[in-house]
Amino acid sequence: MNVLVTGANGQLGNAMRNATVDSSNNYIFTDVAELDITDANAVAEAVKANDINVIVNCAAYTNVEKAEDDAAFAEKLNAEAVRNLAEAIKGNDGTLIHISTDYVFGGNQGNTPRNENEPVNPTGIYGLTKLHGEQAIADSGVKALILRTAWLYSEYGKNFVKTMLDLTSTKPALKVVFDQAGTPTYAQDLADCIVDIIENVKFPGNEGIYHFSNEGVCSWYDFTKMIAEIAGNTGCNIQPCHTDEFPSKVVRPSYSVLDKSKIKSTFDITIPYWTDSLKKCINNLKAQ
Repeated sequence: MNVLVTGANGQLGNAMRNATVDSSNNYIFTDVAELDITDANAVAEAVKANDINVIVNCAAYTNVEKAEDDAAFAEKLNAEAVRNLAEAIKGNDGTLIHISTDYVFGGNQGNTPRNENEPVNPTGIYGLTKLHGEQAIADSGVKALILRTAWLYSEYGKNFVKTMLDLTSTKPALKVVFDQAGTPTYAQDLADCIVDIIENVKFPGNEGIYHFSNEGVCSWYDFTKMIAEIAGNTGCNIQPCHTDEFPSKVVRPSYSVLDKSKIKSTFDITIPYWTDSLKKCINNLKAQ
């Protein structure tokens, strides 16, 4: 099987590299230098030339704040490029695995985990363009799995965990919002799930939208406290605060816990608890 992975230099792309080391399938890792997915012709040629069976799209415009001032490019990468991938792999009778986000739910209220059938209502450009990407896939008629995730972190690139490791080790005090709840997602766990689905060919007949994050729930404040505790950064006084103390252009979901029942039952997977995965990531960072 030939699998094309886009956005291969990002958090999830790097985790996919780790997850496929022992695979007998042919994984082709690309980022913008190797393949510009906003170029429909280039995508079609790459899929045809390499006889691609599955595309895993890890590429996205993910800067939530910046997207408000860069809507055109966010739309190009999060929606138009996704349409290119969908059309290309459909032409090869293959499957698209696309990563989406909890931001499609926007500022919807409620305190129960969100399932795949709940109405979407993005409140910012990032969430809106990611929703447009989902809609482009549906409109294309391609065989696809859309995996919505949230609060992604890893050993790679810039992310909340690495930022807080730095801040809690260098700042005497820190304020972190406690009125936004969700579940951190370790990129390696998501990558392992994707690779399990591909390697065991679990996707034919199981196309659709799925939710994936680690198990459990916490606020950003709880998340930070646990990061500091695992790292042994005891010198920082971490205090909870309200969202409105940090003005933002985007209304973030106040409760974005994702219901993982569907992906667990469909693909027979076990998802780790968020603190267990966080410990793995921080220990790996320490080892580096």
